[in-house]
Amino acid sequence: MPGSLEHFAFSADQLCALTGLSTRQLRYWDQTGFFEPEYDGGNSRVYSFRDLVGLRTVARLRRSVPLQELRKVGAWLKRKHDTPWSSLRFYLSERTVHFKDPVSQRVMTARPPEQTVCVEMEEIVDETRRLVEQRRRRHRSDVGQIARHRGVVQNAAVVAGTRIPVEAIWNFHDAGYSIARILREYPSLTRKDVQAAIEFSQQQRGKQAS
Repeated sequence: MPGSLEHFAFSADQLCALTGLSTRQLRYWDQTGFFEPEYDGGNSRVYSFRDLVGLRTVARLRRSVPLQELRKVGAWLKRKHDTPWSSLRFYLSERTVHFKDPVSQRVMTARPPEQTVCVEMEEIVDETRRLVEQRRRRHRSDVGQIARHRGVVQNAAVVAGTRIPVEAIWNFHDAGYSIARILREYPSLTRKDVQAAIEFSQQQRGKQAS
């Protein structure tokens, strides 16, 4: 799963595991316009890393603030900022949310910021990054295995513990790439992973031909 987290996509199931929110909440928030995914996944929801940070921010604020209050803040911010929940600094004061405007640097609140509790976005971003990296580490039993999971790469066969499609590895193999060269394309994989992907693809094509 190479690449920076900022360019990584997450399924609704992964979002739920990483935020503690339910798929029902994500669906309802999307339908009502409170929190819409950055990516257009067609029939399935696909979330960006910024979406993940934003939803973890909302989940943290909800511990102290009613959802109705967050809806009001979200509706106002949506008109002024592209990704407010993942880029602004928020403050809590008596179950009310205030934020720091990135342009004027003013805290938009009737109370001075020293009387509020600050929700640091950098802290949430770093915490989210560590959590994702931790979950990205593959279990030893995944090496050399092929898997399918609902909501992951449209249910296509992938190398277990990753989002790397088996079909992508087969295409390299079919183009004449050696295993060593394929590993240079996917440095997170092992030789056993590539061999398993090639064997799986050969078996599938054998079934289709018979």
